[in-house]
Amino acid sequence: MNLKKGYLLLLLVFTQFSYSQEGIAVYSDYLTDNLYLIHPSMAGAANCAKVRMTGRRQWFDQDNAPQLNTVSFNGRVGEQSGLGVILFSDKNGYHSQRGAKLTYAHHIMFSRNEIDLNQLSFGMSGALVQSQLDETSFTEFDPIIGGIYQKDSYFNVDIGASYYYLDFYTHFTVKNAIANVRREIYTEFESDNLRKFLFSAGYVFGDSDRIQWEPSILFQLVEQTKEKSIDINLKAYKDLDFGKIWGGLSYRRSFDGAQYVDGNAISDQKLQYITPILGVNYNQFMFAYTYSYLAGNVRFDNAGFHQITLGINLFCKRDKFECNCPAIN
Repeated sequence: MNLKKGYLLLLLVFTQFSYSQEGIAVYSDYLTDNLYLIHPSMAGAANCAKVRMTGRRQWFDQDNAPQLNTVSFNGRVGEQSGLGVILFSDKNGYHSQRGAKLTYAHHIMFSRNEIDLNQLSFGMSGALVQSQLDETSFTEFDPIIGGIYQKDSYFNVDIGASYYYLDFYTHFTVKNAIANVRREIYTEFESDNLRKFLFSAGYVFGDSDRIQWEPSILFQLVEQTKEKSIDINLKAYKDLDFGKIWGGLSYRRSFDGAQYVDGNAISDQKLQYITPILGVNYNQFMFAYTYSYLAGNVRFDNAGFHQITLGINLFCKRDKFECNCPAIN
Protein backbone atom coordinates (compact mmCIF):
# COMPACT_ATOMS: atom_id res chain seq x y z
CA MET A 1 0.00 0.00 0.00
CA ASN A 2 1.24 3.50 -0.84
CA LEU A 3 2.58 4.99 2.41
CA LYS A 4 1.63 8.45 1.21
CA LYS A 5 -1.97 7.49 1.83
CA GLY A 6 -1.32 7.25 5.55
CA TYR A 7 -3.39 10.26 6.58
CA LEU A 8 -6.62 8.66 5.45
CA LEU A 9 -5.66 5.25 6.78
CA LEU A 10 -5.10 6.81 10.20
CA LEU A 11 -8.54 8.43 9.96
CA LEU A 12 -10.18 5.09 9.19
CA VAL A 13 -8.31 3.34 12.00
CA PHE A 14 -9.14 6.11 14.48
CA THR A 15 -12.79 6.02 13.46
CA GLN A 16 -12.94 2.27 14.07
CA PHE A 17 -11.10 2.63 17.40
CA SER A 18 -13.20 5.52 18.66
CA TYR A 19 -16.42 3.67 17.82
CA SER A 20 -15.18 0.63 19.74
CA GLN A 21 -14.75 2.67 22.93
CA GLU A 22 -18.26 4.11 23.12
CA GLY A 23 -20.15 1.03 24.24
CA ILE A 24 -22.10 -0.62 21.44
CA ALA A 25 -21.07 0.93 18.15
CA VAL A 26 -23.77 1.95 15.65
CA TYR A 27 -23.37 -0.47 12.79
CA SER A 28 -26.08 -1.73 10.42
CA ASP A 29 -27.50 -4.33 12.81
CA TYR A 30 -30.44 -2.04 13.67
CA LEU A 31 -31.75 -2.85 10.18
CA THR A 32 -32.12 -6.56 11.06
CA ASP A 33 -35.24 -5.99 13.19
CA ASN A 34 -32.96 -4.95 16.04
CA LEU A 35 -33.85 -1.31 16.69
CA TYR A 36 -33.71 -1.75 20.45
CA LEU A 37 -29.94 -2.22 20.19
CA ILE A 38 -29.50 1.53 19.55
CA HIS A 39 -32.85 3.05 20.59
CA PRO A 40 -33.84 2.42 24.25
CA SER A 41 -37.37 3.69 23.56
CA MET A 42 -38.00 0.54 21.48
CA ALA A 43 -37.92 -1.74 24.53
CA GLY A 44 -41.35 -3.36 24.57
CA ALA A 45 -42.65 -1.25 21.68
CA ALA A 46 -43.58 -4.23 19.50
CA ASN A 47 -46.46 -6.68 19.83
CA CYS A 48 -44.03 -9.47 20.76
CA ALA A 49 -41.07 -9.77 23.09
CA LYS A 50 -37.85 -10.12 21.08
CA VAL A 51 -34.63 -12.04 21.67
CA ARG A 52 -31.77 -11.09 19.35
CA MET A 53 -28.19 -12.37 19.08
CA THR A 54 -25.63 -10.78 16.77
CA GLY A 55 -22.09 -11.68 15.81
CA ARG A 56 -19.99 -9.27 13.75
CA ARG A 57 -16.48 -9.93 12.51
CA GLN A 58 -14.26 -7.69 10.39
CA TRP A 59 -11.40 -8.75 8.14
CA PHE A 60 -11.29 -12.53 8.60
CA ASP A 61 -7.73 -12.69 7.25
CA GLN A 62 -6.37 -10.18 9.80
CA ASP A 63 -5.11 -11.08 13.27
CA ASN A 64 -6.92 -9.44 16.20
CA ALA A 65 -9.58 -8.09 13.85
CA PRO A 66 -12.49 -6.16 15.41
CA GLN A 67 -15.45 -8.28 16.47
CA LEU A 68 -18.67 -7.49 18.29
CA ASN A 69 -21.15 -9.89 19.92
CA THR A 70 -24.48 -8.89 21.48
CA VAL A 71 -27.40 -10.66 23.14
CA SER A 72 -30.57 -8.69 23.88
CA PHE A 73 -34.09 -9.20 25.16
CA ASN A 74 -36.94 -6.70 25.34
CA GLY A 75 -40.67 -6.98 25.91
CA ARG A 76 -43.84 -5.30 27.15
CA VAL A 77 -44.71 -5.33 30.85
CA GLY A 78 -48.33 -4.38 31.46
CA GLU A 79 -50.11 -1.97 29.12
CA GLN A 80 -47.61 0.90 28.96
CA SER A 81 -44.19 -0.28 30.18
CA GLY A 82 -41.32 -2.08 28.49
CA LEU A 83 -38.14 -3.63 29.86
CA GLY A 84 -34.96 -4.71 28.13
CA VAL A 85 -31.45 -6.00 28.72
CA ILE A 86 -28.38 -6.06 26.46
CA LEU A 87 -25.12 -7.94 27.02
CA PHE A 88 -22.19 -7.19 24.70
CA SER A 89 -18.53 -7.91 24.08
CA ASP A 90 -16.42 -5.80 21.72
CA LYS A 91 -12.80 -6.55 20.78
CA ASN A 92 -10.51 -4.39 18.67
CA GLY A 93 -6.87 -5.46 18.65
CA TYR A 94 -5.38 -5.03 22.12
CA HIS A 95 -8.48 -3.17 23.31
CA SER A 96 -11.70 -4.84 24.41
CA GLN A 97 -14.79 -4.00 26.38
CA ARG A 98 -17.69 -5.86 27.92
CA GLY A 99 -20.86 -4.46 29.30
CA ALA A 100 -24.54 -4.69 30.11
CA LYS A 101 -27.48 -2.34 29.63
CA LEU A 102 -30.78 -2.33 31.48
CA THR A 103 -33.67 -0.41 29.94
CA TYR A 104 -37.04 0.94 30.98
CA ALA A 105 -39.44 2.37 28.39
CA HIS A 106 -42.87 3.97 28.64
CA HIS A 107 -45.37 3.78 25.78
CA ILE A 108 -48.34 6.09 25.25
CA MET A 109 -51.06 5.10 22.79
CA PHE A 110 -53.10 7.83 21.09
CA SER A 111 -55.03 5.45 18.85
CA ARG A 112 -58.82 5.84 18.64
CA ASN A 113 -59.23 2.06 18.26
CA GLU A 114 -57.23 -1.15 18.65
CA ILE A 115 -56.19 -1.56 15.02
CA ASP A 116 -54.65 1.86 14.28
CA LEU A 117 -51.07 2.52 15.40
CA ASN A 118 -50.33 5.89 17.01
CA GLN A 119 -47.69 5.35 19.69
CA LEU A 120 -45.21 7.65 21.43
CA SER A 121 -42.42 5.97 23.43
CA PHE A 122 -39.72 7.15 25.82
CA GLY A 123 -36.82 5.02 27.04
CA MET A 124 -33.72 5.13 29.22
CA SER A 125 -30.86 2.63 29.47
CA GLY A 126 -28.26 2.42 32.21
CA ALA A 127 -25.00 0.84 31.03
CA LEU A 128 -22.07 -0.57 32.98
CA VAL A 129 -19.00 -1.02 30.77
CA GLN A 130 -15.56 -2.45 31.53
CA SER A 131 -12.73 -1.48 29.17
CA GLN A 132 -9.53 -3.50 29.00
CA LEU A 133 -6.11 -3.01 27.41
CA ASP A 134 -3.87 -6.07 26.98
CA GLU A 135 -0.26 -4.93 27.51
CA THR A 136 1.16 -8.41 28.15
CA SER A 137 2.73 -8.68 24.69
CA PHE A 138 4.29 -5.19 24.73
CA THR A 139 8.07 -5.74 24.92
CA GLU A 140 9.44 -2.24 24.29
CA PHE A 141 10.14 -0.29 27.48
CA ASP A 142 7.82 2.62 28.20
CA PRO A 143 7.26 4.12 31.66
CA ILE A 144 3.48 4.18 31.19
CA ILE A 145 3.30 0.52 30.05
CA GLY A 146 2.79 -1.93 32.91
CA GLY A 147 2.87 -5.13 30.88
CA ILE A 148 -0.42 -6.29 32.43
CA TYR A 149 -4.15 -6.24 31.68
CA GLN A 150 -5.23 -2.66 32.38
CA LYS A 151 -8.92 -2.36 33.28
CA ASP A 152 -11.34 0.47 33.92
CA SER A 153 -15.11 0.49 34.43
CA TYR A 154 -17.65 3.25 33.98
CA PHE A 155 -21.38 3.89 34.01
CA ASN A 156 -23.37 5.74 31.38
CA VAL A 157 -26.92 6.44 30.24
CA ASP A 158 -28.75 6.38 26.88
CA ILE A 159 -32.05 8.22 26.53
CA GLY A 160 -34.43 8.39 23.59
CA ALA A 161 -37.90 8.75 22.13
CA SER A 162 -39.74 7.01 19.29
CA TYR A 163 -42.98 7.81 17.49
CA TYR A 164 -45.00 5.47 15.25
CA TYR A 165 -48.03 6.65 13.30
CA LEU A 166 -49.40 3.98 10.98
CA ASP A 167 -46.72 3.52 8.29
CA PHE A 168 -44.42 6.36 9.46
CA TYR A 169 -41.85 6.31 12.28
CA THR A 170 -39.06 8.40 13.75
CA HIS A 171 -36.49 7.95 16.53
CA PHE A 172 -34.21 10.28 18.48
CA THR A 173 -31.56 8.94 20.87
CA VAL A 174 -28.70 10.38 22.91
CA LYS A 175 -26.02 7.77 23.55
CA ASN A 176 -23.59 8.18 26.46
CA ALA A 177 -25.44 11.17 27.85
CA ILE A 178 -23.11 11.75 30.82
CA ALA A 179 -19.36 12.46 30.80
CA ASN A 180 -16.95 9.89 32.22
CA VAL A 181 -13.43 10.08 33.60
CA ARG A 182 -11.52 6.97 32.43
CA ARG A 183 -7.92 7.47 33.49
CA GLU A 184 -6.96 3.93 34.51
CA ILE A 185 -6.34 3.02 30.86
CA TYR A 186 -6.41 6.20 28.81
CA THR A 187 -4.46 9.42 29.29
CA GLU A 188 -5.59 12.94 30.06
CA PHE A 189 -5.69 13.57 26.31
CA GLU A 190 -8.70 11.26 25.92
CA SER A 191 -11.99 13.12 26.06
CA ASP A 192 -14.54 12.41 28.79
CA ASN A 193 -17.33 13.23 26.33
CA LEU A 194 -18.56 10.20 24.34
CA ARG A 195 -21.98 11.73 23.67
CA LYS A 196 -23.55 10.88 20.32
CA PHE A 197 -26.90 12.00 18.84
CA LEU A 198 -28.94 9.72 16.58
CA PHE A 199 -31.94 10.69 14.50
CA SER A 200 -33.74 8.33 12.16
CA ALA A 201 -36.98 8.30 10.20
CA GLY A 202 -38.67 6.06 7.71
CA TYR A 203 -41.88 5.11 5.94
CA VAL A 204 -43.22 1.73 4.81
CA PHE A 205 -45.52 1.54 1.81
CA GLY A 206 -46.84 -1.08 -0.56
CA ASP A 207 -49.31 -3.95 -0.64
CA SER A 208 -48.91 -6.74 1.94
CA ASP A 209 -50.08 -9.20 -0.74
CA ARG A 210 -47.11 -8.20 -2.91
CA ILE A 211 -44.01 -6.28 -1.77
CA GLN A 212 -43.62 -3.65 0.93
CA TRP A 213 -40.89 -1.01 0.59
CA GLU A 214 -39.20 0.80 3.47
CA PRO A 215 -36.91 3.77 2.76
CA SER A 216 -35.24 5.24 5.84
CA ILE A 217 -32.34 7.40 7.03
CA LEU A 218 -30.14 7.48 10.13
CA PHE A 219 -28.11 10.58 11.00
CA GLN A 220 -25.30 10.48 13.57
CA LEU A 221 -23.45 13.35 15.26
CA VAL A 222 -20.53 12.92 17.70
CA GLU A 223 -20.63 15.96 19.98
CA GLN A 224 -16.95 16.20 20.93
CA THR A 225 -15.39 15.77 17.48
CA LYS A 226 -18.34 17.10 15.41
CA GLU A 227 -18.13 13.99 13.21
CA LYS A 228 -21.29 13.47 11.17
CA SER A 229 -22.52 10.61 9.03
CA ILE A 230 -25.74 9.50 7.39
CA ASP A 231 -27.20 6.11 6.45
CA ILE A 232 -29.53 5.93 3.46
CA ASN A 233 -31.44 2.65 3.53
CA LEU A 234 -33.97 0.78 1.44
CA LYS A 235 -35.58 -2.50 2.53
CA ALA A 236 -38.19 -4.72 0.86
CA TYR A 237 -40.53 -7.29 2.49
CA LYS A 238 -42.52 -10.15 1.01
CA ASP A 239 -45.09 -12.05 3.10
CA LEU A 240 -45.24 -15.82 2.60
CA ASP A 241 -47.21 -18.67 4.13
CA PHE A 242 -44.43 -19.58 6.57
CA GLY A 243 -43.47 -16.00 7.48
CA LYS A 244 -41.57 -13.35 5.55
CA ILE A 245 -38.47 -12.83 3.44
CA TRP A 246 -36.81 -9.45 3.26
CA GLY A 247 -33.67 -7.73 2.11
CA GLY A 248 -32.20 -4.33 1.60
CA LEU A 249 -29.26 -2.08 0.94
CA SER A 250 -27.67 0.51 3.22
CA TYR A 251 -25.21 3.23 2.24
CA ARG A 252 -23.28 5.09 4.95
CA ARG A 253 -21.27 8.19 4.18
CA SER A 254 -19.32 10.42 6.49
CA PHE A 255 -19.55 14.19 6.09
CA ASP A 256 -15.91 14.40 7.19
CA GLY A 257 -12.95 13.27 5.12
CA ALA A 258 -9.19 13.44 4.79
CA GLN A 259 -6.79 14.50 2.12
CA TYR A 260 -3.94 12.26 1.01
CA VAL A 261 -1.19 12.36 -1.60
CA ASP A 262 -1.88 10.00 -4.49
CA GLY A 263 1.06 10.13 -6.86
CA ASN A 264 1.48 13.79 -7.79
CA ALA A 265 -2.06 14.79 -6.91
CA ILE A 266 -3.93 15.48 -3.67
CA SER A 267 -7.13 13.48 -3.31
CA ASP A 268 -9.94 13.55 -0.77
CA GLN A 269 -11.90 10.58 0.54
CA LYS A 270 -14.77 10.20 2.99
CA LEU A 271 -15.64 7.09 4.96
CA GLN A 272 -18.17 5.03 2.99
CA TYR A 273 -19.87 1.69 3.73
CA ILE A 274 -22.12 -0.29 1.39
CA THR A 275 -24.14 -2.96 3.21
CA PRO A 276 -26.51 -5.46 1.56
CA ILE A 277 -28.89 -7.27 3.93
CA LEU A 278 -30.82 -10.52 3.59
CA GLY A 279 -33.27 -11.92 6.14
CA VAL A 280 -36.05 -14.43 6.66
CA ASN A 281 -38.75 -14.85 9.31
CA TYR A 282 -39.93 -18.44 9.77
CA ASN A 283 -42.88 -18.52 12.14
CA GLN A 284 -41.48 -16.89 15.31
CA PHE A 285 -37.80 -17.31 14.30
CA MET A 286 -35.64 -14.76 12.47
CA PHE A 287 -32.30 -15.04 10.64
CA ALA A 288 -30.39 -12.23 8.92
CA TYR A 289 -27.01 -11.76 7.27
CA THR A 290 -25.30 -8.46 6.48
CA TYR A 291 -22.09 -7.75 4.61
CA SER A 292 -20.47 -4.33 4.88
CA TYR A 293 -17.97 -3.25 2.22
CA LEU A 294 -15.63 -0.34 2.84
CA ALA A 295 -15.53 1.68 -0.40
CA GLY A 296 -12.75 3.97 -1.54
CA ASN A 297 -9.13 3.81 -2.62
CA VAL A 298 -7.63 3.58 0.89
CA ARG A 299 -8.46 0.52 2.99
CA PHE A 300 -6.67 -2.36 4.68
CA ASP A 301 -7.71 -4.99 2.11
CA ASN A 302 -10.63 -6.04 -0.05
CA ALA A 303 -12.31 -8.11 2.67
CA GLY A 304 -15.60 -6.99 4.19
CA PHE A 305 -17.37 -7.05 7.53
CA HIS A 306 -19.70 -9.99 8.12
CA GLN A 307 -22.58 -10.13 10.58
CA ILE A 308 -25.17 -12.78 11.46
CA THR A 309 -28.30 -12.05 13.50
CA LEU A 310 -30.49 -14.74 15.07
CA GLY A 311 -33.78 -13.99 16.79
CA ILE A 312 -37.00 -15.33 18.21
CA ASN A 313 -40.29 -13.56 18.97
CA LEU A 314 -42.10 -14.53 22.18
CA PHE A 315 -45.28 -13.79 24.13
CA CYS A 316 -47.19 -12.12 21.31
CA LYS A 317 -50.22 -10.65 23.10
CA ARG A 318 -52.49 -9.03 20.56
CA ASP A 319 -53.57 -8.93 16.96
CA LYS A 320 -51.48 -7.00 14.51
CA PHE A 321 -52.14 -3.35 13.75
CA GLU A 322 -53.57 -2.48 10.34
CA CYS A 323 -50.44 -0.76 9.06
CA ASN A 324 -47.19 -1.39 7.22
CA CYS A 325 -45.11 -1.43 10.42
CA PRO A 326 -42.84 -4.52 10.53
CA ALA A 327 -40.87 -3.28 13.56
CA ILE A 328 -44.11 -3.22 15.61
CA ASN A 329 -46.10 -6.07 14.04
